[in-house]
Amino acid sequence: MGEKNLIRLCATLNPYMDEAIYVYCSFPDFLVPAGLRTLCTMREREGLTAVVERSDAEGLNLSFTFDARLITLTVHSSLEAIGLIAVISRKLAEAEIPCNVIAGYCHDHLLVPVQRAGEAMTLLHEIAASATEL
Repeated sequence: MGEKNLIRLCATLNPYMDEAIYVYCSFPDFLVPAGLRTLCTMREREGLTAVVERSDAEGLNLSFTFDARLITLTVHSSLEAIGLIAVISRKLAEAEIPCNVIAGYCHDHLLVPVQRAGEAMTLLHEIAASATEL
């Protein structure tokens, strides 16, 4: 079972940035091409959205958008935790850093623009350092 206490969650964010560059692809026919490894998918009325490594999308000549780095908050957060994403998104929004969030079973994951990823990591560490001030 994951952590629900907001102060403990923030204090132990321990963000980790993946080395790969990820992109978003859309498949109106709801079919992911054979051999394409996905980080995640989301079914929408307009089609299937897939987040994949840019190199994989390029290798299959796919259209894509939003070059992003994946930051995983390694704290084991509960799916019922309240306020964690609000704290993070507010901090990133104040710095005008776009952020797309994916909730996994154990962790929350952020996709931020490649060119702002280092700054996003710094801000996440600031959240952790000041967690008792929430």
